[in-house]
Amino acid sequence: MRIEAYTQVQQLYNTKNTGKAKQAAAAGFSDQLQISSLGKDIQTAKQAVNNAPDVREDVTAPIKESIKNGTYEVSGDSFADKLFEKYNQQGISF
Repeated sequence: MRIEAYTQVQQLYNTKNTGKAKQAAAAGFSDQLQISSLGKDIQTAKQAVNNAPDVREDVTAPIKESIKNGTYEVSGDSFADKLFEKYNQQGISF
């Protein structure tokens, strides 16, 4: 293998690459990012969800209090009806 030939080929590639780099730099292109109004709306909604608490205390506090007092009652029929309704929504049949 002749090392001189490799060096000559490498020099040819290096001269071509530097020319392209100079042309690209001379053109003055810059990257830009534009977010659509829908994208901005989605970002706003995500921030609102992230800032919202995981548990709604206004809903859970009365239930917790009635459980603590022993006054919380659940109807078996009501529970079964809601369970069957959920299964029907998901397309599960018995």
